[in-house]
Amino acid sequence: MKILITGSQGFIGKSLALFAIQNGHEVLGITRKKTECFHPKFNIQQCSLDNDDLVILINNYKPDMIYHGAGTASVGYSFQQPREDFKNAVNTWSAVLEAVRKSDLTPLIMFPSSASVYGNPNKLPVQENSLLNPISPYGFHKVISEQLAQEYCECFDFNIVITRLFSTFGPIQQRLLIWELFQQTIKSKKNELIIQGTGDETRDFIYIDDISHLTLKLMEARPKGFLPINVASGQSTSVREIAEIIIELTGSKKSIQTLNRNLLGDPKKWQADINLLNKLVSYQPIPLRQRMETCIQKWMRHN
Repeated sequence: MKILITGSQGFIGKSLALFAIQNGHEVLGITRKKTECFHPKFNIQQCSLDNDDLVILINNYKPDMIYHGAGTASVGYSFQQPREDFKNAVNTWSAVLEAVRKSDLTPLIMFPSSASVYGNPNKLPVQENSLLNPISPYGFHKVISEQLAQEYCECFDFNIVITRLFSTFGPIQQRLLIWELFQQTIKSKKNELIIQGTGDETRDFIYIDDISHLTLKLMEARPKGFLPINVASGQSTSVREIAEIIIELTGSKKSIQTLNRNLLGDPKKWQADINLLNKLVSYQPIPLRQRMETCIQKWMRHN
């Protein structure tokens, strides 16, 4: 199939592009700035999302799916610059929806949302029909983007899959919890690996290759209308357990120290209900420790 990816130089966009190419799909990436392709079969085109150039590109390329990987990816930044986060998250998504509406095509559209839309769930594992109760500007902007998607499905007969991604990690990622704890472990001269919170906070971690695999499977299933769906492992792992695995895999002798801080916009517990995902696609996640070992080996070679 032909896939058009916005934000094709970001962590998720670039990872999905490479995975899709390796599985025989044709990919065109859109980027704001001129850049070189990292794969001979990956075509990249510079294009603004907020003018008719995107409409022309869609009509010419005729994608089977548009994956909107552009946007923001930082809860912390959303507290520092909420207006900029809104513009980069909501406005870019709105521009893509309008470009498709103006085009001659009706491709499947996939929007990577976030578990941040749930905030601190009242019940775990959290289901797709649970209350959306974000606790950060980043989460609120994801909710608004989901509402925009629902608007275009209801009013213009779009088919949009909302993938609510839980705690994502992968080799080309250079931020967030697993990466930051890994960096501390191998670069810090301190004898302690420091966790900002209590260490008892839990997350539902999912490896980027699993996300890419599930994205392609959902694309092939071609669901109709508006579909929000949890994309996660369905397993809950504490931050302390993650730190212990990193120490083990890197051969570090560091001890773990917790600062017991409450981090702004940081939920206490996360675990996804993935029953809907399993109904739509066949999915058996590889164990977290094995995925972390693959990722950390690649990071170690790079360092």
